[in-house]
Amino acid sequence: MSSESSPETRTPVDFWFDPLCPWAWITSRWVHEVAALRPIEPRWHVMSLAVLNEDKDIPENYREMLKTAWGPVRVCIAAEQKYGPEVLGTLYTELGTRFHHDKLPREKATYIAALEAAGLDPALAGAADSEEYDEALRASHKDGIDRVGQEVGTPVIEVEGSAFFGPVVTPIPRGEAAVKLWDGVLAVASTDGFYELKRTRTRDPIFD
Repeated sequence: MSSESSPETRTPVDFWFDPLCPWAWITSRWVHEVAALRPIEPRWHVMSLAVLNEDKDIPENYREMLKTAWGPVRVCIAAEQKYGPEVLGTLYTELGTRFHHDKLPREKATYIAALEAAGLDPALAGAADSEEYDEALRASHKDGIDRVGQEVGTPVIEVEGSAFFGPVVTPIPRGEAAVKLWDGVLAVASTDGFYELKRTRTRDPIFD
């Protein structure tokens, strides 16, 4: 009999992402590392930096950049609605690889390539320019953000009732280093009344 745990015995880890964010991308790859070594089952959900910041006082150049943030999350929601949430992990991987490693633009051709690589209908790329999925997008975003409050970004993670933003880390922790960080994050996140650990970032995102 195999000693590997089944999905039913794995601890669900709910992860809200915006594929635009390089820091969320690093955190998501860390969660994949942990999933290879610990009995956890990542479950992927969409949140939106554009929605999060639409009513906030942010620099004009950042607001301009966020205009291109609608397309990827709309495509993700469209895929989720057509196929179910189980496709989001693969689609996120394909989008994130193209955005963060290949430095491809957030445009229809990139979405089509990611959808095809994920085995999904490339016509879903048309959702990027449509408001058809915005209600569902906002609902998914709200579901994640309501667990942690407004003064955060992406990713949001919830494990066994403990929800938190982050961790923000670079480079991607691998192997036992990934597990060590996982255990520490869960220890602080599950502590009653714990809210914040933070220090100034001195490195840009490293995706290797």
